[in-house]
Amino acid sequence: MKTAVIVIDMINDFVSGVFKSDRAARIVPNIKALLDFARRQKAPVVYATDAHLPKVDPEFDVWGSHAVVGSWGAEIVDELKPRKGDFRVFKRKYSAFQGTDLDQLLRELGVDTVVLTGVVTDICIQHTAADAFFRRYRIIIPKDCVEAVDAATQEAAIKYMRKAYGPEITTSKELMKKKWT
Repeated sequence: MKTAVIVIDMINDFVSGVFKSDRAARIVPNIKALLDFARRQKAPVVYATDAHLPKVDPEFDVWGSHAVVGSWGAEIVDELKPRKGDFRVFKRKYSAFQGTDLDQLLRELGVDTVVLTGVVTDICIQHTAADAFFRRYRIIIPKDCVEAVDAATQEAAIKYMRKAYGPEITTSKELMKKKWT
């Protein structure tokens, strides 16, 4: 088993920008600790972040303008900045797999297990989990490293993913007790 951590949309617009969220901000330390652990285990770290084209993106009809390519809002939050050897894919859809080279990257790295972290649990995390499931990856979701807009939505999304995709639902602390290979 080779595990990679995927950090989804931990960008300024979702933490302190246009969609500012205290709930998103509070998972930053947990994700940071998990990334430090993953790097010590020599596990790949992949950032998958929104990078929308100005004015033309269909998501803007639903959510308004956000995470525009090249903007401050589309930058990864300072506390979680990528390090040398990390990877980044830019996405324009909810899923980190849709329209990106994430699957190809993971296959080239020999990854068969993905740890999904970031925001928003009921949208981008859930869609990425679906695509990971259909691509036959083993999925791990540390519930203290993903967040939704409120507790009810968070719990409903976790419950749905557990039923639909069979991920391992755990915590970052439990995950960091294991040896990754």
